[in-house]
This record gives sequence, structure tokens and C-alpha cells, in this order.
Amino acid sequence: MKQSVYVRFGKRFFDLAVAACGLILISPLLMAVGLAVKLSSRGTVFFRQNRVGQFGRPFQMFKFRSMRVGGEAGSRLTAYGDPRITPLGAWLRWTKIDELPQLINVVLGDMSLVGPRPEVPEFVNHYTQEQRKVLEVRPGVTGPSANVHEEKLLSGCADKEEFYVTEVLPKKLSIDLRYCQNITFRTDLATLLQTFAKLSTRLNKKYESIPEQPSCTRFELRPTKK
Repeated sequence: MKQSVYVRFGKRFFDLAVAACGLILISPLLMAVGLAVKLSSRGTVFFRQNRVGQFGRPFQMFKFRSMRVGGEAGSRLTAYGDPRITPLGAWLRWTKIDELPQLINVVLGDMSLVGPRPEVPEFVNHYTQEQRKVLEVRPGVTGPSANVHEEKLLSGCADKEEFYVTEVLPKKLSIDLRYCQNITFRTDLATLLQTFAKLSTRLNKKYESIPEQPSCTRFELRPTKK
């Protein structure tokens, strides 16, 4: 992978500064959401899950809990209409507010603001030698493959794991590999701004549950804008 000055030093400094400031600025929102999660359903405020980080090191990724107690015992994958998700959890996932605690992971050094999304170990085991190159960089809170709406794609699949491993995951990794080959401050900043714009749009739209699709279908990714 290309090791520019930004990749070696600037990216981590940028991550730490933005994540720390972000946690301070949105702390009232985090406390309000945490209280809502606690009051709306039984269980903990945060959901922690083992993910594979840079160089294959495992770490625990934080999210606001969006499932009912015991829901994590089922499939690692979720789709629209998953009965394990609470009503509040569905809205948190729709707005991506459930992902905000990952700023803690950024401060701890487990994650970057922008990068390949971290996977659970069982799916990383399916990576080819070429695909494992995405593990050379810190995983991101957001990234270029975040445009792959896997929950919608998996809706209606009888075998979600098979479809994810054979169809969705290779396409996500293809996008992530292109990102890893040319990481720059400009592309990271553009990705963050695009993410903020999308989140703002979702916050201003009424949440509507999306019905399950009749079956899984092959799909093609749209070319990413440069």
C-alpha cells in the first residue's frame, strides 16, 4: 500500500483531533440516545462486537444497542424487517446514529474515521490473499463501501450468509481495495462530507420501514464518484 506522509502520520492526527472534538460536541446527543435505548427496552446501552482490525488484530467495536436482548445470538447479518431489532433500534440504524459510539474506537486507535468497514472474524476467514490487503489499514467508521446498502440487499434472502459471502462481500472489498491503494486527505475529507450530507438528509426524512424483497438477486455497484 502507498505510504504517504498523510497515511503514516497525518491520518492518525486528523482522526484523533476530529473524534475527540466530535465526542465532546455531541455528548448531549450521546447521553440522550443512551437514555432512550435504556428506557425503551431491556438490556445494556452499548452493543460490543468482536471485529478484525488493522493487521488482523481483534478489537471490540461499540454501537448503540439496536436489538432485543439475546438477538446477537442469531445471524451475524441483519436485514430490513429483522424481528430482533427494536422499534427505536430500527430508527437508530436508519439514521446511522447507532454508529456514533465508534468515535470511541477512533480515539482508542482501533479505528479510523475513514477506511474499510471492519468485519467479524467468520467473514474475514473468507478473504482471499489479495482481499486481506484491506487489513493493512485501520478500519473506518465510514468508507467508500458504505454506499453498499447490505441490509436492503439481504432483505428476503433465505440464506443471508451465503449471499453476503458470494455477492456482497467481494464487491465491498473491491471498493475498499481501490481506496487503500490511494489514501489521501482529500479523499478522506470528501468521504466524511458525503457521509454528513447523507446523514443530514436521513435525519430530515420520515423513517419508513422497507418491506422485504421476494428473493436475493445479483447486483452491480455504481461507479464511485472521484
